[in-house]
Amino acid sequence: MIFDRVTIYIKAGDGGNGCVSFHREKYVSHGGPDGGDGGKGGDVVFTIDEGKNTLLDFKYRRKFIAQNGGAGKNGKCHGKTADDLFIPLPPGTLIKDPETGKIIKDMSDPDVVESGRFVMLKGGKGGFGNIHFATPTRQAPNFAKAGIKGKEMEIALELKMLADVGLVGMPSAGKSTILSMLSSAKPKIADYHFTTLSPILGVVDAKAGGFVLADIPGLIEGAHEGLGLGHEFLRHIDRCRILVNVVDASGMEGRDPIDDIETIEKELEMYNPELLTRPRVIAANKIDMMSDETKEKLIEYAKAHDLEIFFMCAGIGEGVRELAEHIAVKLKDLPPLKIYESEMDISDLVSDDIPSEEIGISVKDGTYFVESERLVNVVNSINFTDRESFAYFHKVLRNAGVFTALEEAGINEGDLVNIYGAEFEYYK
Repeated sequence: MIFDRVTIYIKAGDGGNGCVSFHREKYVSHGGPDGGDGGKGGDVVFTIDEGKNTLLDFKYRRKFIAQNGGAGKNGKCHGKTADDLFIPLPPGTLIKDPETGKIIKDMSDPDVVESGRFVMLKGGKGGFGNIHFATPTRQAPNFAKAGIKGKEMEIALELKMLADVGLVGMPSAGKSTILSMLSSAKPKIADYHFTTLSPILGVVDAKAGGFVLADIPGLIEGAHEGLGLGHEFLRHIDRCRILVNVVDASGMEGRDPIDDIETIEKELEMYNPELLTRPRVIAANKIDMMSDETKEKLIEYAKAHDLEIFFMCAGIGEGVRELAEHIAVKLKDLPPLKIYESEMDISDLVSDDIPSEEIGISVKDGTYFVESERLVNVVNSINFTDRESFAYFHKVLRNAGVFTALEEAGINEGDLVNIYGAEFEYYK
């Protein structure tokens, strides 16, 4: 079976911490701070791999974490910038939010195809070394800035194959045989139902132009509700520009060809009504065992519903090439493959901006807990045993509006404040 849906966890690399260091050299007094900056964390980047047609690579590996940036070093040495994490995806993959199902990015987007990559998460920036915090009144800063944490999230990957034409129909109608006759694809062909267990693509070379043809596993009544195998793969015809309804015209299965056509049309409509607005062609197969009466009925049905119909015996190639040439000509006047628009704004995930400064205050057992994305890095940067470092911390809290938020929350002098594990008493 094709593996075409999966949820994975991704995380961008953390920025490297800045370095606390002072210049040490013989005969050089008061060398001053020389701690270097941390390096940037690695990005999470999705790329397109034309050689893949399933998401099987994600079956046993669901966690992808980019490298962290290197820490700064003494001598004003900058930490190493981490390598980006590249994750290859097959063409046609949709990146979605697993909770809402909203589309984040279609890897078939022209911009992505042109560049060959899509930056999903941006690595965190490296922290400043203590050289940045030297001032005329603070000449020996004993603290540096921690690197910014890389973003992390869960995403859903869903594959919708890039096929111009989709072959749909009841089991054993001859879809795989048509594909094998028109392309170099080698689908399994046998005289029992559901021989095809996963969609198969083939490239068709026609005089009017080549196109990609998809063989979709046989549909049965109720497929849109999960019956049979085809329901698992209906999504793969979402992009198809033409649908070919392959029907067994011989009636050897004990089914009426007209009923088969209407059943497939109904299932397509129940799955996605928009599919019935696309050009559709009837391919009446196995005509070597078809009665004249059945042929007349099929012609009348096609005319009544304004559908093109082709009679063929795919097993010996009769009528198959005519179908291919008709499709190739038809495709010239149709819009390109469907590209799904993004439904979510992820600009904050790929932004180089500093973390959010929004402040949250909660009170538990008389202790005021402060939460702010920006303060995570500040707390990790401070040397609480150093007077100048603590004074800098106090200044950051005041400028960030933490003290104002605490007072609005009703804090009193002497109450405890906890900021990501750093606990102290509040005094004005």
